[in-house]
Amino acid sequence: MASLLIVDDERAIRNTLKDILEVENYSVDTAEDGKQALEKIQNGKYDLVFSDIKMPNMDGTELLEAIVRERGNTLPVILISGHATIDIAVDALKKGAYDFIEKPLDLNRILITTRNALEKNVLMHETSKLKKKIAGQYEMIGNSTALQAIKTDIAKIAPTDARVLITGPNGAGKELVARAIHEQSARAKFPFIEVNCAAIPTELIESELFGHEKGSFTSAVKTRIGKFEQAEGGTIFLDEIGDMSLAAQAKVLRALQEKKITRVGGEKDISVDVRVIAATNKDLKEEIAEKRFREDLYHRLSVIVIRVPALNERLDDIPLLAEHFCTAICADMGIPKKTISPQAIAQLQTYSWSGNIREFRNVIERLIILGGKTIDENDVKQYM
Repeated sequence: MASLLIVDDERAIRNTLKDILEVENYSVDTAEDGKQALEKIQNGKYDLVFSDIKMPNMDGTELLEAIVRERGNTLPVILISGHATIDIAVDALKKGAYDFIEKPLDLNRILITTRNALEKNVLMHETSKLKKKIAGQYEMIGNSTALQAIKTDIAKIAPTDARVLITGPNGAGKELVARAIHEQSARAKFPFIEVNCAAIPTELIESELFGHEKGSFTSAVKTRIGKFEQAEGGTIFLDEIGDMSLAAQAKVLRALQEKKITRVGGEKDISVDVRVIAATNKDLKEEIAEKRFREDLYHRLSVIVIRVPALNERLDDIPLLAEHFCTAICADMGIPKKTISPQAIAQLQTYSWSGNIREFRNVIERLIILGGKTIDENDVKQYM
């Protein structure tokens, strides 16, 4: 049941609103002025506030400002007034009010606005939880010297627009580094678009990156926006760029040099504002020597080079990684959290992790499924 707070210095209005909303099965509390309301908000839990504007001690606008200061937009406030003007209404909305309603109060509008405000608040809470869950999936776990050095570099690099080349073996966490750079940059509120260059057929990669015009080839039944345009204002992450064809490399080089792209089958240049981060598990200098990678593109991409170490180079992080994955996997499975004994951790640290973090997570999941409540050394030896 949603909990509402009505704030008005007129008892008749407080009681009328309370009666109306309680009929709709809301839990309703009241306050005589902004000061009393703020005390109740600080000591209780409310889902929505109705507040008059003109009141003694603390008026509705001051209450709104205090709520926004303390809660942001997590507690919707609907302001009401019998002395409304357009300027007052606009000012209230600018300061963070969910809505503004004139007196005398219209019953239908009160109920509709209440329902909409509460539904919006539920969606905001769910979105916030989802964002936290997603952020947790891309968290860089560990305190090893190697990982701390990367985190320090990210903090220096992220605020700039410098292009970054991330190298390292498969499964080591190159995507996590790319996402961390994006999330700590001024572009964080814009898209992060990932392109796995190794997974796209050579004949389709140009269309994937730059889009195509309707009719540019047999299956082009409509115009398609490419990844560069989708990433406008944000970051495009070109994963496994060492597997990109030379023809596509030439197009990417032009996009970096001129900040313009042309859709397949199109003639118009389209300006793009994106930060480019690339990653590869290949030695690009060796690829250049073998004429499989353009040297000029390499130099464009490698303004900053970050090497992500293999898990075997950061074994000190295994206890933290094991705890993190164990918590996350048990939560996803909906089972009580299992523990991993110190002996099991020590055993995990003796293994050669050719698949790096990706392989390590799979092993932890296997141990959770097949092991006991406490995963011990014997479980590790049996199920590795």
